[in-house]
Amino acid sequence: MTLNELKYAIAVAQLRHFGKAAEKCQISQPSLSVAIKKLEQDLGVQIFERKNTEISLTPIGQRIIEQAKVVLEEAKKIRQIPLEESDPLNGPIRMGVIYTVSPYLLPELIKRSIERTPQMPLIINEGYTTDLIQKLKSGLLDVVICALPIYDETLSCSYLYEEEFVALVPAKHPLAAKTEIESKELIEEKMLILAQGNCFRDQVLKVCPDSLKNEPNPNSHLHFMEGSTLSTLRYMVSSGLGVSVFPASAKNYDVGDQLTKYVEFKKPVPTRLVAILWRKSFPRVRAVQRIAETCSHIKLEGIHHLPFEPHSLSRDGY
Repeated sequence: MTLNELKYAIAVAQLRHFGKAAEKCQISQPSLSVAIKKLEQDLGVQIFERKNTEISLTPIGQRIIEQAKVVLEEAKKIRQIPLEESDPLNGPIRMGVIYTVSPYLLPELIKRSIERTPQMPLIINEGYTTDLIQKLKSGLLDVVICALPIYDETLSCSYLYEEEFVALVPAKHPLAAKTEIESKELIEEKMLILAQGNCFRDQVLKVCPDSLKNEPNPNSHLHFMEGSTLSTLRYMVSSGLGVSVFPASAKNYDVGDQLTKYVEFKKPVPTRLVAILWRKSFPRVRAVQRIAETCSHIKLEGIHHLPFEPHSLSRDGY
């Protein structure tokens, strides 16, 4: 059993196709097939089920692939040791950021990162939390910036900041005349929320749990409407279709909008906790710390920065 054989097996498991896996690994398909067969013979088990053109993992094959990922990740650390010893901030970082954070944090973060660590470019991947976490665990990303809670004992995190929520209402709405409101004042309003799959949707529903409670027919949209992005929701609010709840950092992004108004919540103000996550096996923790420190110098309204302090993502870790 070799590391290359494990790498080939992971590629087949990810792509479910021997030809595509061989192309990704830059070897011929016959060579890859021989390597997979040899690995199965060495282990004495069948890793893949082959049905015509369909490739799937056997139950034990799934366990083997998961462990193979860990083995390859640990093996990478051997090559990273000299790099970390000399300069852990040297080399690109593949960073995933959720959609409800990226437009407000990234412009300044990228600018400051180029100034502070030009030798460590950030390769950005936007996405939903579940997709980004999967990529992080599989080694396709190095770090992920997202909102908590997330429970995964294979990952570590450090809190970046706590962010307040604000209500977004049409400029001519009665609530726009107020400086502060309570979340219960939104109960009778048509709530505009993100579609399912967005973690921010779940966080908003914790703030306004009755927003969907009065909906008799899920297809009628009498009491709530959905949008795919916060930008879409903002346009819907500006058109007078309803009200919404936004992260406070959006206030910095929407300067000059005369059709909507942000209204703060009364204390206790609802918030979300945004963190940076990485695999426990990731060797460049100092690079993660540098990203977190760069974030701490970014001034965004409604954000309270937190010091870099690694935590476990087990249920008892934070």
